[in-house]
Amino acid sequence: MSVIATASKTLMTAEEFGDWVCLPENVNGFFELVRGEVIELPPPMKIHGVVAWHASRLLGNFCIARNCGYITTNDSGVILERDPDTVRGPDVAVYEDAGSFDELHPKYDEVPPVLAVEVLSPNDRPNKVVRKIGDYLRNGVKLVWLIDPDDRTVTVFAPDRTQVTVGPDDELSGEAVLPGFACRVADLFFVPGPPPKPTELPSA
Repeated sequence: MSVIATASKTLMTAEEFGDWVCLPENVNGFFELVRGEVIELPPPMKIHGVVAWHASRLLGNFCIARNCGYITTNDSGVILERDPDTVRGPDVAVYEDAGSFDELHPKYDEVPPVLAVEVLSPNDRPNKVVRKIGDYLRNGVKLVWLIDPDDRTVTVFAPDRTQVTVGPDDELSGEAVLPGFACRVADLFFVPGPPPKPTELPSA
């Protein structure tokens, strides 16, 4: 994670950042805007992608079943602060601010998700992760899950409450934020295994 030097000496706004990340030289990168400064993030690795996919699948199925809310993935940005601006991109997020595809904001929106999910990567610094979670909780996100693939745990954060860590044998709940949602923590790390070997045909 590193700060990017830009041509402008002033801090970027969220709108300027949105244009900047679309420049040809930046479209393949991973960036966030933190209090006006552009931060470059390393591309996620396979384990990170698998765990984020499970989280989005489980939460997405829940939203579809109850016919309310929608999921974003791939670090879709949300404006959390203004003056200076902060645009963070959760690995997975649950929103409840739109009732149809046409109502979705075409760029970065200022409506926070009700739940933000972050998956720890091997090179994540603890202080950077804590700062990002703090940005979520101070700016309207009601629940944050920090998933640790190494320990196979989920640490749950909420405003004005002590964090709680649940292990692979425990159940992860949506609490009052997503009432009715529950899954096993182990479900976030499930891999079905290789395909079965084809049945050999008998020789003639």
